[in-house]
Amino acid sequence: MQKFFSNKKLIILMLIIIVTFGLLAVSVNIKDKKSTPPVVQQVGNDTVSIVGGIFAYPTNAVKNATSEFSDLYNTYTENRRLKAKIGDLAQNQARLKVVQEENKKLKEELKLNATLTDYSSVNASVLSRSPSSWQNYLTINRGQTSGLKKNMPVMSGKGLIGRIVEVDKISSKVELISTNNELNDKFAAEIQSTNKNITGVISKYDSDSGDLVMENVTSTKDIKKGQKVITSGLGGVTPRGLYIGKVSSVKKDNYGMTNSVYIVPAAEMRNFTVVTVIKSSVSGEE
Repeated sequence: MQKFFSNKKLIILMLIIIVTFGLLAVSVNIKDKKSTPPVVQQVGNDTVSIVGGIFAYPTNAVKNATSEFSDLYNTYTENRRLKAKIGDLAQNQARLKVVQEENKKLKEELKLNATLTDYSSVNASVLSRSPSSWQNYLTINRGQTSGLKKNMPVMSGKGLIGRIVEVDKISSKVELISTNNELNDKFAAEIQSTNKNITGVISKYDSDSGDLVMENVTSTKDIKKGQKVITSGLGGVTPRGLYIGKVSSVKKDNYGMTNSVYIVPAAEMRNFTVVTVIKSSVSGEE
């Protein structure tokens, strides 16, 4: 029974199609004859219009859908292309920033080298700086082949940042002036005063303020904010006259017994990629 109704529906659909095309053919034939009465011709025209509209609707719908899909695909493609360009732009901007920073560091090192007239120097790049020992050590890409030796001071930008403690063939380990290692060799320093230079030792680094701390000062009487601090050369390890920074303040220790001088480092201790190693005085160079 189900098969019969299916065949019946198919037969009805075929009859509708045959009748529709028949009416369309008759209407076109009547419309084209000049002898056809106006009323009949009008009916023929209306029939052609209705039937044409019935067949044109799905055709136009498919055409419009195809056009919309094409526009959507073009928009999607353009969107992907623009996203790719945005990604490339962001990458280029990041790369440009790195290059600009490196260029700035190199310019600072060139200015520094121009002021170090009494020393020979070697520029080096920072190879590594472990987060676990960020304030203590870093590794540079110069070593014995560049004439570097243990205890040579290292500077960056405008000021002292540390000294070499280990030397390999093509790399060296630098202990920073900001280290919290109490067993390291301290930097002997002096504050340049109008009356008499005041000496002491750079003993520690205040990570909260970013200041170096100078202790064992001979006197605090003539110390003023903004005075320059340099290496004193006492002890014979580091040459005299290397710039360390400027006096920020004078504070007493936790017990109120001794005074400590806080110094703003001339070098940016938190971030540098290029350094300068001070080899020796030009006249006494090996």
